[in-house]
Amino acid sequence: MSNDQQIVEACIRQERVAQRKLYEQFSGKLFGVAMRYMKDREEAQDVLQDAFVKIFRKIDTFRFDCPLEAWMRKIVVNTALKVLQKNAQMKWVDIDGQYDLEDQNQQNLGLENMKMDTLLGMVNELPEGSRMVFNLYAIEGYKHHEIAEMLGINEGTSKSQYSRAKNLLSEKIVKENNRLAKSRSEYERGF
Repeated sequence: MSNDQQIVEACIRQERVAQRKLYEQFSGKLFGVAMRYMKDREEAQDVLQDAFVKIFRKIDTFRFDCPLEAWMRKIVVNTALKVLQKNAQMKWVDIDGQYDLEDQNQQNLGLENMKMDTLLGMVNELPEGSRMVFNLYAIEGYKHHEIAEMLGINEGTSKSQYSRAKNLLSEKIVKENNRLAKSRSEYERGF
């Protein structure tokens, strides 16, 4: 029996030690997921707390047909989406024809040399709708038809929001790379 199976079974029996262990093992990663969707740490913490309540309530439905972390991650994402929809924070812009169907996965945004916290900050600055779709598509791995169904939008809106997010991120990355190059140049001239 795997460690995950043991901890899940103990959580089903509502053993507090197992619940604490599950929380301690996964809360850091899941908080990071919540932060990608919410605007600040307090909102992300609320989402994480609500998600863990759901996890502990529904742990008996987990069937080990996927990794435990993936199952929990989906609950966090769905919890964040529900909060954003409830608060009507998502704004959708459908820009017909503004996306490339063939090249969506292949476009290089120039992220290889970007620090993760800088990149996450840029993603967090995206408009809500674009940020949501970018997270779901590029990070969580959902397909556009799945995103459309989850968010109650059409598939074209999902694609255009993703395209918009990529374009905005590309602009931000170019600006950041130019800023870094200028700083490096000024630093080198000083020596």
